[in-house]
Amino acid sequence: MVKDDVMAQVDQGIMLPLMEEFYTIQGEGFHKGTAAYFIRVGGCDVGCHWCDVKESWNAELHPPTDISKIVTNASKYSDTIVVTGGEPLTWNMLPLTKALKEKKLKTHIETSGAYQLTGIWDWICLSPKKNKLPLDPIYDKAHELKIIVYNKHDLIFAEEQAALTNNQCILYLQPEWSVKEKVTPLIVDYVMKNPKWKVSLQTHKYLNIP
Repeated sequence: MVKDDVMAQVDQGIMLPLMEEFYTIQGEGFHKGTAAYFIRVGGCDVGCHWCDVKESWNAELHPPTDISKIVTNASKYSDTIVVTGGEPLTWNMLPLTKALKEKKLKTHIETSGAYQLTGIWDWICLSPKKNKLPLDPIYDKAHELKIIVYNKHDLIFAEEQAALTNNQCILYLQPEWSVKEKVTPLIVDYVMKNPKWKVSLQTHKYLNIP
């Protein structure tokens, strides 16, 4: 009965399978260099072969945590909160983001967009994946589009995804870390020929921070 009650609260978004939370510098995209508190939520079935947090995939490995505790921890460190995963939209993000906004915190999300968009967000980073594409409504709401480039064919995918976004969405190409030496020159050349795109790097990895 207790387990059933916990799972009901997880389904409602009152509790979330918390993998980790930490204070660091945002390393990617538009807000790179900004101090931010990261909330990493477990659970993802998108299944990217190059994912660097595969331990986040199985939500059952991560303890259901009351969002009030998560918000209390987050509010101690920064006014910018980044919710990531895993795939955070696996869960209802409205209770968490409502509680964060009550603390006057800025809410950012990093998502594949593969599930219904829930929550109140100041910034939406949409990072689509080929094997589980975003749902249509998120394209119009995304503030930035971040395409991970593993090979040259990902540039075709990038253009297909960019064509679906709103006119204000900032477009980023980011080298997949394990092949960065190979694909970074490809991205640089592509951005110079197609300046609507920008280069995003995982600067936190160069800085050797979380």
